[in-house]
Amino acid sequence: MSAVIKESDIFIRPMSNDDISSIINIENHAYDFPWSQTIFHDCLHAGYSSWIIEYDEIVTGYGIMQISSDESHILNLCVHPDYQSIGLGKQLLKHFLNLAEAHNINRIFLEARPTNFKAIKLYYNMGFNEIGRRRNYYPTKIGREDAVVLAKTLLIEDS
Repeated sequence: MSAVIKESDIFIRPMSNDDISSIINIENHAYDFPWSQTIFHDCLHAGYSSWIIEYDEIVTGYGIMQISSDESHILNLCVHPDYQSIGLGKQLLKHFLNLAEAHNINRIFLEARPTNFKAIKLYYNMGFNEIGRRRNYYPTKIGREDAVVLAKTLLIEDS
């Protein structure tokens, strides 16, 4: 796969129930402890901001963000391992940042495994900062792993 992508090859659209099987495939390739179909259905049913990213008309990633009053929480942002490191995660994260600004969100939160170096680097490069840790948050094959809690404050300009 070429490491150079054209934005014209990328399409971000709302997630639907019809996407769940593609999402579960990505989850199973990306995570040792993937989310279940039920979790994705529940997120859609709850009205969370749920999006798909397609590259060359292939579902290659997705993201889910919960929006409340002036804060949002990115619950899941994932790109299939075969399509990582070519900018798709960055495009999806930018999409969420734009949505947050459109909803007058002041601060966005997310968690990441400290061993997910690619994701941590992306989040830092996009202006997120570590604000804490959640002890024993993620399951691992040999126990539990902390979560790095990251946040980004969006500056809202006065009118």
